[in-house]
Amino acid sequence: MNNIRQRLENVKKLQAKRWDNEEKHWDEITELLIKELDEILLIEPENTAALINIGAVYSDLGENETAIYYLKQALHLGSEDKNLYINLAIVMVDMGMHAEEYHEYLEIAEDKKEDPLTFKAYFDPQSH
Repeated sequence: MNNIRQRLENVKKLQAKRWDNEEKHWDEITELLIKELDEILLIEPENTAALINIGAVYSDLGENETAIYYLKQALHLGSEDKNLYINLAIVMVDMGMHAEEYHEYLEIAEDKKEDPLTFKAYFDPQSH
């Protein structure tokens, strides 16, 4: 099995663990996620799954400018992953953009499939 693929599978498991232990180990797991995704991107700078995932992590941290930077890289590389478009919309909502600016991404996402190696950023509709 491809080492990068295995590492991305582990990142996805770690992300799930981060949400399961939200208060206890959030910061430590977040640091591990960023470190691992940074290392993957050093090896494969155009790995769209890693770009989408690190964008989601930065979105969860409220670092929207950094999040959109990584997500736009994946978009420019031609990713067709459903989570990319959903994460772009989430970040744009968090940045206070107008609905017409992010609805396009949600509409595109409807026809896409989710890459099993990526995940969505957290979104709390009650906070918007």
